[in-house]
Amino acid sequence: MSVSSAAAKDEARLAELGYSQELKRGLQGFDAVALGFAGISPVVGLYAVVLVGTVVAGPAWIWVLPIALAGQCLLLAVYSELASEFPIAGGPYQWSRRLLGSGYGWFNGWVALCAYATANTTIAYLGAPWLLTLFGVEATPHGIVLAGMALVVAAAAIGALGIDLAAKIVRAGIAAEAIASVGIALALLVVFRDQQLSIFTDTFGAEALSGGSVLAAMLAALAVGGWVFIGFDCAVGVAEETQDAARHVPLAIWIALLSVGALVIANAIAVTLAHPDPAGVVAGADLDPVTTAVTTSFGGWSDKPFALVVATAFLACAVAAQGVTARMAYSMARDRALPGSSLLAKVDRRANPIGGIVATALVGCAGLLLGLESTAVGSLIAFGTAAIYVSFLLVAVAALIARLRGDWAPAGGFGLGRWGLPVNLAAVVWLAFETANIAWPRASLAPPGAPLYQVWAAPLALCAIVVLGTVYLLVSRPGDRLGSAASRRAG
Repeated sequence: MSVSSAAAKDEARLAELGYSQELKRGLQGFDAVALGFAGISPVVGLYAVVLVGTVVAGPAWIWVLPIALAGQCLLLAVYSELASEFPIAGGPYQWSRRLLGSGYGWFNGWVALCAYATANTTIAYLGAPWLLTLFGVEATPHGIVLAGMALVVAAAAIGALGIDLAAKIVRAGIAAEAIASVGIALALLVVFRDQQLSIFTDTFGAEALSGGSVLAAMLAALAVGGWVFIGFDCAVGVAEETQDAARHVPLAIWIALLSVGALVIANAIAVTLAHPDPAGVVAGADLDPVTTAVTTSFGGWSDKPFALVVATAFLACAVAAQGVTARMAYSMARDRALPGSSLLAKVDRRANPIGGIVATALVGCAGLLLGLESTAVGSLIAFGTAAIYVSFLLVAVAALIARLRGDWAPAGGFGLGRWGLPVNLAAVVWLAFETANIAWPRASLAPPGAPLYQVWAAPLALCAIVVLGTVYLLVSRPGDRLGSAASRRAG
């Protein structure tokens, strides 16, 4: 099929779904993979979990990673069916409303938008210290906030200059990240290994934080493992900018998740085996075990090169994450489903969702002000991950109910056939369990001496967005506007 005929097919399918082609459809299949890879990010994921996982369950925490990855593969099977049939920006919102109606779709879009916005702040906050390290600046609270804002603005500027530039930056970032991840893992495993494999059966007493129960400690570690395997939906966000999206987007999310999953597991094993004192990590004596393992093995000269790789990974992750947030806002706003929709739906001369890009950056910078209070940031991180899983769950539930009603039989290029119902049901069970597990108030996942509100941050914040979303849904009735807009497009 020629490029022109493929583009015509993509535009025709988008028209069938009720929209004209406004964004530039310039991404190839690998670009979608790159955005999904950057959104998950093996380096960002590794830094997000190794310390916390080891503290709550010792080196034995490694065993939860394959479980979390397998559970997310159940979700990916459902996502693949939906992405191939509905190749459209704002996946959770668009899919849910087509399966269960406008009100349900709006609510899922609202949850996803809150989760994405929180993730942008989290990525920038965690990436900021690496920027400061590169320039030899002390990582004070004010410095971290300012560096985080610089990261948000840089990612937004890249997005505003066009999807082609964003794709190039992300490709360069993941190339460096993948090479470094593979190289470091192999070197640590082959040359600098200090520990025996038997260490992965040891908790070093970490279960004391969970009341002495190894099972409770491993459940806490599984909650931490769930933090790693999110972000693949950045590939879904650019569906209207990807050529032959119905085929490439489902493939992209699988390649991104499985490749990152393999790298994270390999690097987590390598870091643990190369660390000179894993028991010290459990005891709280080492708050950066990844850097310790790398610099102890390679020497002090590796500090700056390693920081450069990590900072590059955070920038690529920020570009992908802010991109999917902007496109979710754009997708909802063109249906007049959000306050300020006329601005959020604005597309510039480069065919970018510029309104969503600017709004995403402003919200990200505002969220970083919480970085002046470390306990507030901890609450934000806990809530953001739980909210993303709630959005995943709402999509899987919508698909399951639609199947059971007979309202939806997957008609895209990717289908599970007779396995669709059991896999969808298993995905709902997994996501319900993991959502509750992540949101469960645990003192072991909060800083020592954290106030009660931080321990309960995830459930309290989830309740808050549910209440706010429900009130807006009842008062403003965006579902009615969605229904009337859909009728006009159909006519």
